[in-house]
Amino acid sequence: MKIPTPYYLIDEKRLLRNLKIIQQVRELAGAKAVLALKCFSTWSVFELMKQYMDGTTSSSLFEARLGFEKFGKETHAYCVGYSPEDILAVTKFADKIIFNSVSQLDRYYDIAKSAKLGLRVNPGISYSHFDLADPARKHSRLGVVDKDELAKQIHRLSGFLFHYNCENDDVDTFCQQLDIIGDCYGDMLKRLQWVSLGGGLYFTKEGYPVEKFSQRLAEFAREFDVQVYLEPGESAITGCAELVTSVVDLVHNDMDIAIVDASVEGHMLDLLIYRLSAKIDSGDAGKHKYIVAGRSCLAGDVFGNFQFENKLEIGSEIRFADAAGYTMVKKNWFNGLQMPAIAVRRLDGSIEVIRKFSYTDFTNSLS
Repeated sequence: MKIPTPYYLIDEKRLLRNLKIIQQVRELAGAKAVLALKCFSTWSVFELMKQYMDGTTSSSLFEARLGFEKFGKETHAYCVGYSPEDILAVTKFADKIIFNSVSQLDRYYDIAKSAKLGLRVNPGISYSHFDLADPARKHSRLGVVDKDELAKQIHRLSGFLFHYNCENDDVDTFCQQLDIIGDCYGDMLKRLQWVSLGGGLYFTKEGYPVEKFSQRLAEFAREFDVQVYLEPGESAITGCAELVTSVVDLVHNDMDIAIVDASVEGHMLDLLIYRLSAKIDSGDAGKHKYIVAGRSCLAGDVFGNFQFENKLEIGSEIRFADAAGYTMVKKNWFNGLQMPAIAVRRLDGSIEVIRKFSYTDFTNSLS
């Protein structure tokens, strides 16, 4: 099937590879896994994902509602700051409501107490390559720091959320972190029903010691008699999608530059935020060097420097790999550029175009 570029292409076979690892962890560790919608909310593949996961977790009312309506199963609702309207709405469908602060718990306890309530804890430790994404950064607003204050709230709670990792692919570091949490919060954990260890754990990475990871989770659950939850986002969808683009112009300024019909700022925004290069399969193997750039007016709209086996021409196709996480949830209408369609290659190999975006979508996003 020839689909006009640009478009995101999700491959269910690649997705299934991650989901089977999640299933393995669930079985070996007795842990539950809820999809972090802040990373990936493309519900056209939820029918497959929910066969291998226990539900969803959210960062806002709309995400929580999406998880409830499109994924089903468990619906965990977390938000850094709920409004009164948010709480009234989310209590109608959330299984667990997790507050970011004691003040929010105090304010909304009487409204929300019909659900299982949790508090986010800031343990003061973290694993992140970027200060921007570090939950334990100086003056962090994310989670409760005061242990004495936490202890006073235990009678109101059924669980804790610890989210303190970002792209942590080191199982030994994770085990050390878990030891610290057990030492610092073990007495409180024994009085709770569940604990979420958040996301940011790259346990679907090639070669990751899944059995060691699962064994440590199982030990932790037994020691404190709690149900352990994981909140995989990128671990669930890493490597399963591409942003497919076409070259619309070739220019030269000391180097050859290929301009494609997509934009880093509009369609892979995290690359710009974290100053990362896009990935292209075999994008460093050829002898023809190009800067590949987007077509927005932003001077720094650059996907990266790559080497191609063949010279690029107008119309040449360039596929940016690993384009599922934090892409479709962040796509925007900067410059009014054409929004990439969303397509899915199903398990049987057929390709289904799920959504195309039009000028009407653009105008409706404005006022």
